[in-house]
Amino acid sequence: MQVLIVNQSEVARLLPMGACMEAMAEALKSVSRGESLLPLRQVIMLPGNVGAFAAMPAYLASPAAVGLKSITVFPGNHGTELDSHQGAVLLFETERGRLLAVMDASSITGIRTAAVSGVATRLLARADAGNLALIGTGVQALKHLEAMSHARRLRRVRAWSRDPEHVRAFAQAAGRSLEMRVEPAGSAREAVEGADLICTVTSSREPVVKGEWLSPGVHVNAVGASLASARELDTAAIARARLFVDRRQSALNEAGDFLIPRREGAVDDAHIQGELGELLLGRCRGRQSEGEVTVFKSLGLAIEDVAAARLIYDNALKAGAGTRVELGGARDAGA
Repeated sequence: MQVLIVNQSEVARLLPMGACMEAMAEALKSVSRGESLLPLRQVIMLPGNVGAFAAMPAYLASPAAVGLKSITVFPGNHGTELDSHQGAVLLFETERGRLLAVMDASSITGIRTAAVSGVATRLLARADAGNLALIGTGVQALKHLEAMSHARRLRRVRAWSRDPEHVRAFAQAAGRSLEMRVEPAGSAREAVEGADLICTVTSSREPVVKGEWLSPGVHVNAVGASLASARELDTAAIARARLFVDRRQSALNEAGDFLIPRREGAVDDAHIQGELGELLLGRCRGRQSEGEVTVFKSLGLAIEDVAAARLIYDNALKAGAGTRVELGGARDAGA
């Protein structure tokens, strides 16, 4: 049987940011409605903590699909020729279980993660927000800049990374690909102060943004940390904010940005105001005043990968894109 192979460059072409944001919104609603199946990811930390291997399965109710993302995460790849996230997404159909496609996971992860932050920003940021701070200039930064430009009209963009060369390279890339001017900041605090939109997209395991730096009315997308032991925001930042998540179960098991303040006694489980899907369904309230601080804690869900893969597959069929290979799945006539 034939399987469609979609490579890294094809994924980028077949998964435009605007369409991906709409697909992510529908997938998140399906999670909050209880229509989709989504076990917690399985993660193996490799010896010496050099990297991790994760398996993320999910069933999407509509459009019906089941899939798995298998991915490695090696933060040390930042600044090399290799992405920090590498792997594949497998897409299956749900009538007879056929494997439909194998797709590059690096590009899917980058686009769908930023798209979810874009959805959160549309829901939670002030209508006039447009002063963006990007903390981190690695894999996720450029896609988050694109997503933020879809969610709000950006007036100013500042970026900070521990390596000034990375910031300069990122600013040049943003100018080339998005025609947007990025100002290098001398420190994380310099980037954050006065911003009304913040995206933290680092590989740091310790806080890079402090609550005392946050301006009234700011919205923060906290994206980079996805382990119970890692965080990008300090306790004060979480405690002063109204906190929203992609999924409660995942946050209560994996979100160090929330779990560490809870362990310190600064917050409890009720501090989580709701899931993005609940916001989209009108089941909880989002921003309630111009001056309150909101935080979206992103962990990344397998349902997002499956929804993105399904959209890519449908677009590939229409465009005649991808490469078909014989892989198997048919019953062996000699058996």
